[in-house]
Amino acid sequence: MSDEKHDHVHGPDCDHDHDEQGEDVFIVTDENGVEHEMVMVYTFQSQEQAYAVLLDRNDPEADGVIFRVEEEDEDAFLVNIEDEEEWERVVTIYNEIVAQEGEE
Repeated sequence: MSDEKHDHVHGPDCDHDHDEQGEDVFIVTDENGVEHEMVMVYTFQSQEQAYAVLLDRNDPEADGVIFRVEEEDEDAFLVNIEDEEEWERVVTIYNEIVAQEGEE
């Protein structure tokens, strides 16, 4: 998992697209102002909070990025994880999930 954190994320109601394969595609702008097409590949829960793992659609070998999923009314938004303690906890949980799936 990358420690890279993005400054700005467009949620499902902003530049969200479903391509012909039915992928959830999000446009994510990094700290350098570069836009990336990100595909949501996995979601999981921790302490009753949902998280999403996204991969760069054009660079599938790159590390995934984890965002917190926040809901407001009927909309869901991807939010940066700013709290270092929360980030460490979420990365640890995700790594455990990956390790378990690798054993199957």
